[in-house]
Amino acid sequence: MSFRVGALVAIAFFAGIFVLFQIATRPPEAPAHHIFFNGVVLTMSEREPQVEAVSIRDGRIERLGSAEQILALATDQTEMTDLRGRTLMPGFVDAHGHFPGSGWTLFSTDLNSPPIGTVDNMSELLGKLGEAHVADADGWLSGFGYDDTLLEEGRHPTRDDLDQISAVRPIVITHISGHLAVANTAALDALDITEQTPDPEGGVIQRDADSPDGLRPNGILEETAARLAMNKVLDMGLMEGMQMTTHASREYLSVGVTTASAGGMSLGLAKLLGPLSRFNVFPQRVALFPLMEEMEQELLSGTWRPEQVAGGRVVTPRIKIIADGSIQGYTGYLSEPYYTPFKGDASYRGYPSVSRQKLFEQVEGLHKQKIHYAIHVNGDASVEDAIDAVAAAQQNIPWPEARPLFIHAQMTREDQIQRMAQLDITPSFFSSHTFYWGDRHASIFMGPERAANMSPARWALDAGLRYSSHADTPVTPMRPLQVVWSQVKRETTSGKVLGPHQQVTPIEALRAVTIDAAWQVFMDDEIGSLEPGKLADMIILSANPLEAEDVRELVVERVFIAGAEVYSRR
Repeated sequence: MSFRVGALVAIAFFAGIFVLFQIATRPPEAPAHHIFFNGVVLTMSEREPQVEAVSIRDGRIERLGSAEQILALATDQTEMTDLRGRTLMPGFVDAHGHFPGSGWTLFSTDLNSPPIGTVDNMSELLGKLGEAHVADADGWLSGFGYDDTLLEEGRHPTRDDLDQISAVRPIVITHISGHLAVANTAALDALDITEQTPDPEGGVIQRDADSPDGLRPNGILEETAARLAMNKVLDMGLMEGMQMTTHASREYLSVGVTTASAGGMSLGLAKLLGPLSRFNVFPQRVALFPLMEEMEQELLSGTWRPEQVAGGRVVTPRIKIIADGSIQGYTGYLSEPYYTPFKGDASYRGYPSVSRQKLFEQVEGLHKQKIHYAIHVNGDASVEDAIDAVAAAQQNIPWPEARPLFIHAQMTREDQIQRMAQLDITPSFFSSHTFYWGDRHASIFMGPERAANMSPARWALDAGLRYSSHADTPVTPMRPLQVVWSQVKRETTSGKVLGPHQQVTPIEALRAVTIDAAWQVFMDDEIGSLEPGKLADMIILSANPLEAEDVRELVVERVFIAGAEVYSRR
């Protein structure tokens, strides 16, 4: 009898927990009818770019028009929002980033230098890591965002530097580019990286030239070698994943991002996002790009498709191939040498992460399986390989709907833009690079002539190419209005204008973070612009971004997803 009572109590308890969980994770509901009026409505539609008012019914846009036309639809049950001169526009679509990577700040140490962070030298970097080690001595210790070119010493930390904090606790810190990492001795041991370990394909284990045999790893890992270390520190449980995702979601909402990007996500995290979305841990839509290198054989054989990790508001429009590295990490693959020689090698041009032959095989294999793809390309030699791979695949296995996406495409030449237009390749530019790294691209990495054409948006538009622009968060902070400003102004941190001939207009820059970004992930029939029938993913800005003197100063006041308010600064 007591057993039966106890069982019933247990069942009732867990049933209650389940009900409470359902209530806590219930998505916010949109009003049955909602009218916005008395402001500026920027639609991002070429047919009707600006109107006075909009009617939303059941989470979708019902009608746009003059205030008189829309107010005539109101009833006693209609929710009314007086914009009071403010601007309503589509929510920002993150064209490329690593959601929820910015939430990793909860578990890692910020090592960024100005203008993002505060670290100016090696002593400050090690001091911040040391404080984190003392505060929590469990597990792996990680840090992110250090920039060797902004440290007073002008060099990377090494294993010996990190060993000053601990030689027994594994420590891994990542470079601002996301393409290099530094591991201490304990971390190298845990990763089985020794003097005898060969460089992995598409990566480099840097060595200490002053060691007796010149083979001792100095702790600095590049590309695929770095990803081995990063995957280790990013191996987390469900609760950590939920905390990280919730933190990132709130950050994204505060700046108006209604659709996030998870580009090149590891499969472990990818499998987590769908269930978290279904349980409404975050309200955003997410365009997830699984990483090609993790599932290559399964993808090319047809035994696995990216849709298998979709779920909730998470979609998987493309697979991501990382074809080269980072310009500021000296791993971007160039046709001409770097402006300032790398380690004194005047012929050094970087290297591909995927060989030209393998890239051809991967792209053709994806054409066979009809799987859309994105290719990370920074240097123009990598762009050339990728263009050639697409051209070969289109010749051997024509697929007019492929619409390949080139991510970053940072040093794309004008002749390559023309070839991309012919092949219907669309680029997503890391336009805010002109602000964060423009000065150093001109003085260190590329030289002034090549740097003036980085992220060549004007060339793309003149060639008839639709492009998007992104922040690559957490490489740079999630600030869509900074991305817009950088496209229009192309100012560096020193205030110089880098390549004024590549500037675009404010409306072109806004399209690159709304409708054109949605088009690149095949979501433009539902989001990215305010048009009848589309989902009401919208933001209210404090002023008109087309008229603002400095668009970065505008404030996102409210955010709606499918008509439901998910963020308010009120």
